[in-house]
Parts: sequence; structure tokens; C-alpha cells
Amino acid sequence: MTGTVLYDADCGFCTRVARLAAPLRLEVDVKPLQSVDLEALGVSPERATAELPFVSDDGSVEYGHAAIAAALRTGGLPYRVLGGLVVSRPLNALAVRAYAWISRHRHQLPGGTPACELPVVTARRSPTRR
Repeated sequence: MTGTVLYDADCGFCTRVARLAAPLRLEVDVKPLQSVDLEALGVSPERATAELPFVSDDGSVEYGHAAIAAALRTGGLPYRVLGGLVVSRPLNALAVRAYAWISRHRHQLPGGTPACELPVVTARRSPTRR
């Protein structure tokens, strides 16, 4: 399996993480999401700014922890195993939470800058009845 990892080039943390694909010898193309036509690839522009997208050669798109797992599964045996574990039943829920925390705090992580900070999304409240 090969595919394309799209990262936020405006985020220093994301750029650092994306550069790990080469030393890990993952069989993926790595491109800034700002350099491609997201909609033509079937990638949600809104999700792509908050979650790393992975576009498989078959056109399917995965986001967040599942995207990282898909990218890892393009590498050598240890990375394929790790990618499978990330989305396995026992670890999937933990991986979802870990990815969400990292995404929310990416501006505070090594390589992060204020440009990496995601906007705070507040939940909509339904109007109260009187």
C-alpha cells in the first residue's frame, strides 16, 4: 500500500512530524495540504486543518490516528505491525484520545509555534425553552 500524507505546512510541529516519513522509509508521498486540490482528492478541507489526512492510492481517505496508522503500514515490518496496533480494538480508543490531545496542543509541542494553534470550537447549545 502506498499513498499520500498531507500535512499543514503552516504548522512547524506538523512539518517536523511529516519529515519522519523519509527516515522511517515509509512508501508515501508527503505534501503540504496547501499545495494540492483537497476536494479533487476527496479530502475535507475543514478536517484537513485539524487532522492529518492520508489519501490511499485507491482514493480512500483516512484522518488523524487512522491516517498515521495507514502511513506506518506502508513501511517495513516493525512499522506495519505498529500501524496495525494503533487501530486495533484494544488500542484504537486510546489512539483516538492521544491524537486529539496532540492535535489540540500541537502549538505547545517541539517545533510548534502560535501558527500551529487550532481555533477553539465551542459546542452549540440548543435554545432553552421557556
